[in-house]
Amino acid sequence: MKNEKILKIALGALFAALLIAGGIPLSKHHRFRTPVVAGPGVTRVLRLSDFLPSLKGTAGDTNVYVLEGREPGGAALFMAGTHPNEPAGIIAAMILIENATVEKGTLYVIPTLNVSASRETRPGDGYPLYFDIPTPWGEKRFRMGNRDASPLDQWPDPDVYIHYPEKQLLSFLDIRNTNRTWPGRPNGLLMERVTYAAMELIRKNQVGLAVDLHGAETMFPVTNCIVAPEKAAKIATMVSMTVKAVEGFDNHVEPSPQNFRGLSHREIGDYSDALPFLLEAPIPFLDQPTGPKTVKLMLDGKDPFLLKLAASKKLFVPYDENGWPLDKRVGQHASVLLELLRQYSKKFPEQAIRVSGFPRYADIVQKGAGAWFHDPAEAVAGSVHEE
Repeated sequence: MKNEKILKIALGALFAALLIAGGIPLSKHHRFRTPVVAGPGVTRVLRLSDFLPSLKGTAGDTNVYVLEGREPGGAALFMAGTHPNEPAGIIAAMILIENATVEKGTLYVIPTLNVSASRETRPGDGYPLYFDIPTPWGEKRFRMGNRDASPLDQWPDPDVYIHYPEKQLLSFLDIRNTNRTWPGRPNGLLMERVTYAAMELIRKNQVGLAVDLHGAETMFPVTNCIVAPEKAAKIATMVSMTVKAVEGFDNHVEPSPQNFRGLSHREIGDYSDALPFLLEAPIPFLDQPTGPKTVKLMLDGKDPFLLKLAASKKLFVPYDENGWPLDKRVGQHASVLLELLRQYSKKFPEQAIRVSGFPRYADIVQKGAGAWFHDPAEAVAGSVHEE
């Protein structure tokens, strides 16, 4: 009996030690914040809860950076971090916040729409907790996030998610996916309130152009593209042709499906006057048939298994030994955003939005995304925010 008691104590102690050893890194990841230096173009920093007070103090609240021009014009919203395991959009948004100046109109930027998902990763799939990119002043660290909000922040999941207001039946997991809960509702579950607050931002500020930044697998047909509904298709087509002709990269147009509900590029256009777009950049890290999910794969996008699949024409994007590096993905997002603003302003001159200081594709590919980040230690007091 004595030996049995000792064994139980030893096993309990071992279990507790393993639990602590595994829990400490996840706890640190949850509490880690990436500093963002608000550049000279940022005139205000709001919170999403300013548009729906019930978000205040929750994992649904997030920063909204406002860049206002001296000359009146239109308004645009750029969102990233809808799926925080697709980080190129987050990095592009942060580069814009740190460097861009709006000369005409107003730009709203949300770099982390789904905060809850950004504070957990997928260790069961072998995801790293962080990744670092080089800058002129050292390494800049980012959390590796998940696709869906944490069940710790929104629980329980329904057996079936019934989309509001269209009543379409979706997967139970989609209730924690902020690209399935648009247009949201003010008294819904947390992610429904997040998208409702973003809709309120759009409606109350007469946003005419709304862009959602994403990344998709190379084996997924809707990748390396601009997704747009019918009313935004002409602008999307002009942007696609222009970046191909002028900057040399492909970004084809995909139609927003009319019968698949909850998507930003569908519901924003249906429930507001804004023209919505969703940008997809290829991210080999998300493909299933790859080697280990390493930081290296996240950064350079090189994988021998994908190379073999490309030779068999199983991928939906060109793929060679150069992979699909992060700098290329960030650069594509940046140039497409700028071209969307240009084409929108051309079509609606009375609602024009003019931006300077935001680097384009060639600049980011040549110098690296990290070249555009500023050292928080050298920043002006009060200009550093956390994501």
